[in-house]
Amino acid sequence: MAFDTEHHPGVNASVAPQTEGFRLNHTMLRVHDPKVSLEFYSRVFGMRVLRRLDFAEMKFSLYFLARPEPGETVPEEAGARTEWVFSQRGILELTHNWGSEDDPGQRYHNGNDDPQGFGHICFSVPDLDDAVRWLDDNDVAFVKRPEDGRMRDVAFVRDPDGYWIEIVEPARTRGFGD
Repeated sequence: MAFDTEHHPGVNASVAPQTEGFRLNHTMLRVHDPKVSLEFYSRVFGMRVLRRLDFAEMKFSLYFLARPEPGETVPEEAGARTEWVFSQRGILELTHNWGSEDDPGQRYHNGNDDPQGFGHICFSVPDLDDAVRWLDDNDVAFVKRPEDGRMRDVAFVRDPDGYWIEIVEPARTRGFGD
């Protein structure tokens, strides 16, 4: 029998057929200055902007970022690309409220300061040591290095808005939680 779910209190014993096709598509972070955040995510993490949507009457823009797989075809036509973006997994949405970049006092809660809430996003990398060197070479601020603390082989860095980003190498995660 194929794996379905770990069983814990509160986990529903079966999947409702009405949820067939539901998938987690994206996570949204509000950003102070899109130019700074786009430069960070595209340069440091190699993400590409798949689609920008502007909502003029509400004065905000959405930037949808991901790292398409080599050979993956992303539609050129804007409408088809928008539909494609909303059918994917693992998209990062950066939301820019117009004018926030002109307000030096405007900051967003990172979720890890009190009161805690949202925690982090995560990137898996093929080689954690190489990734740490790359992050150091790009002057990325570390919250925790892989050798620090009780949880080894996990790094946390901050993006320009202070959001935490976890960095893991899948091959090093086998012993987590044991």
